Amino acid sequence: MPAASIEFQNVRKLYGEVAAVNGVSFTIAARSLVTLLGPSGCGKTTILRMIAGLELPTSGTIRIGEADVTRIPAAERDVSMVFQSYALFPHMSVLDNVSYGLTVSGQTRAQAHEKARSALATVGLTGLDQRLPSELSGGQQQRVAVARALVLEPAVLLFDEPLSNLDARLRRQMREEIRDLQQRLGLTVVYVTHDQSEALAVSDRIIVMDKAVIAQEGAPRELYAQPKDSFVAGFMGEANRVRGTLRRNGATDGTIALGPLSIALPHRGIADGEIDVAIRPEAIDLVAAEASPLAGTVRKAAYLGNTMEYTVDTAIGPLFVIHGRVDRPLAVGASVGVALAPHGVIAIPPG
Repeated sequence: MPAASIEFQNVRKLYGEVAAVNGVSFTIAARSLVTLLGPSGCGKTTILRMIAGLELPTSGTIRIGEADVTRIPAAERDVSMVFQSYALFPHMSVLDNVSYGLTVSGQTRAQAHEKARSALATVGLTGLDQRLPSELSGGQQQRVAVARALVLEPAVLLFDEPLSNLDARLRRQMREEIRDLQQRLGLTVVYVTHDQSEALAVSDRIIVMDKAVIAQEGAPRELYAQPKDSFVAGFMGEANRVRGTLRRNGATDGTIALGPLSIALPHRGIADGEIDVAIRPEAIDLVAAEASPLAGTVRKAAYLGNTMEYTVDTAIGPLFVIHGRVDRPLAVGASVGVALAPHGVIAIPPG
């Protein structure tokens, strides 16, 4: 089955009087990977379950490809889902786990096993057919769950927090494999996570959810560099939120005063006056105290191998800093100057 687009038109999902999803509309292009990102309780998993047909909307319309699937049950949708827990049958072999959906749909055991072996080869698990799930690593179990979903040749593939049970190194490896698989097979993938770095790494587009509505959607770079408000700025990676004063200099450019510092930035259509400003930790450089008008004192320091993390007290508030100079760490209590790179300083439109 060819990959299909997904469209939500003013979809609401109520549980009693509580809106889990409140008037959400979006379109996901076929053969793209779109991530639903947001904190717990924001509605992202409910949206995923409504795409799968595991939940039906209270109102609104859901389309997959050209078909209106709003009231169609899960078994009649061309959708497969990879769950957070993987949901593998512990008493079945890897081969039988992957072929299970095909056998219950009426295919012969031989046909189902042939397709299952092909799916296992696609995810790099050739030769592990007869193992039990308990004999596999976490990453291998995750691949079995992906193969079980792929073997059904769905129009849409859904991932619900698929990497949350893995350690950091394996998460990075598996997110790269999922992205490679999606691009190689031309799949339509909807991916749910609360991990910002994961979303930035794998997505064509990101839909950021907050309190049952869409806070902002767009390409990863757009959301990181041009967040719509303070919530998105803080959720799309680390951000120091401070107050500044904006003076517009023209149609697009302005100057923002941050205490004794001034920095030229796009004003993003914001009116002159006091505004919120987001400063990314990697945009902050710590220099000699006399080299910057904004002085600071190191209050916390942590060594992370390839970077140092600092908390620096300044006149504009405490700043969280990610610094690459690990060979010359700063001691707690050290006096420093604070310099800013404009690419990581963002004027935030008023909410």
